[in-house]
Amino acid sequence: MKLYKIEASNWETFFGTRAEPIERDVKRIAQTPRCDAFLLLSQETYEELELLDSVPLGFDFTYCQEWGLTVDYDVIDRVILDLRKKAYPIWQDQLDDIYHNGIDAWKATIKATKDKYPKR
Repeated sequence: MKLYKIEASNWETFFGTRAEPIERDVKRIAQTPRCDAFLLLSQETYEELELLDSVPLGFDFTYCQEWGLTVDYDVIDRVILDLRKKAYPIWQDQLDDIYHNGIDAWKATIKATKDKYPKR
């Protein structure tokens, strides 16, 4: 996963307007207290965003409404694990997939999620 920063002034350019939204495969995980900048996680590469190689100071965790948690790599790892959990099929569907399609098909389904949300 890549960690990006976007300034609030660039939000509409990147995401579009309410009338004409631009769909992006990103997760907003943090913002500054004044909401003038945001941190995003994405598997995709976006040239128009600032790619970060470290977690900056001054951002509060917002993913899943956990306000006020300082963002660090432990928080990012936790977000990635949470995204994975939410993307996996429920266990009943996984067992049904194994029964009808075999272990290799099930592994392919699980690998797609692992590839979309890789651990750091």
